Amino acid sequence: MSTATPEVAPCRRCASALEAEDLRCPICGLMTPPRAHGTVERETAKVVRCENCGASVEYSVEAKAPRCDYCGSVTRVETTVDPVEQAQAYLPFTVDPEAARAALMGFLGKGGFFRPSGLAREASVESMRPLWWPAWSFRAGVDVSWTADSDAGARRSDWAPHAGRTRFDFDDIIVPASRGLKVKECEALAPHYRRDTEEREPRGPEGANIERFEATRSGARRTVLETVERLSRERLQQGVIPGRRFRNVHVAVALSSLYTTRLALPVYVLAYRYRDKAYRVLVHGQEAGAVFGEAPISKWRVAAVVAGVLLLVLVALLATGVLGS
Repeated sequence: MSTATPEVAPCRRCASALEAEDLRCPICGLMTPPRAHGTVERETAKVVRCENCGASVEYSVEAKAPRCDYCGSVTRVETTVDPVEQAQAYLPFTVDPEAARAALMGFLGKGGFFRPSGLAREASVESMRPLWWPAWSFRAGVDVSWTADSDAGARRSDWAPHAGRTRFDFDDIIVPASRGLKVKECEALAPHYRRDTEEREPRGPEGANIERFEATRSGARRTVLETVERLSRERLQQGVIPGRRFRNVHVAVALSSLYTTRLALPVYVLAYRYRDKAYRVLVHGQEAGAVFGEAPISKWRVAAVVAGVLLLVLVALLATGVLGS
């Protein structure tokens, strides 16, 4: 299916750029006009849906996909009711499967004191699935009104109130649209992608799947606003609000412009088993050193540390005479 984006007239109220899928203007909220008669409809598609996490990937007769790439649960084939969203740009895999497997072994071998000593040796890799996960990249102009307490001008008090208005411009901010990855996982992966490698078609290991977009830009507006509010709050504390200590930072944001791109971002989802329990690890598709995931903790080592701490406390109490009196 083509990834070309049809041209759409700007908003009639604020002249902001609109996309074909927008039900309302993302800036002023005005409803978009109904589609003209004869407008070409966006295609629906067959997808493979996970019955556990809800993620959907493009249906492939060759892959058949009996299990979810993310969580390993049973999947089913369905035809989407609404028109499907497609990525406008793909970032290619630059880490090959062997490098991804080696990255997992490195992750298991350097986990710190509390991991089992034989983890890398005893763990068995059960699956490794390359795929692209969906995200919006946005550029936004934001007018911000804020109030906060800080230590600037506090005098005899610890805090003094401050307020103001400012404008921020955000560029290339990634907002996750994946149902198979957790938000924290997406946020950990996002900084390591190289946007200068964008391509119009997917390029990666054989059998790699593509998770579908399932929300329009209008549907994602709340998520974008929450991200803008969080980033504005962080930026305000980096030189806008006077002082060095802050509390009660409140912001109200109003979008003045919003431009989005739908991206497909590469990642390897690996599952390994250690002593009858399964764990999931993510290896970045463009940077093998970026590995995030789950690992077991040695209960014996945790118990030994707790016992050691208790013993030290007991010795200290005896030395000070607290227990002997």
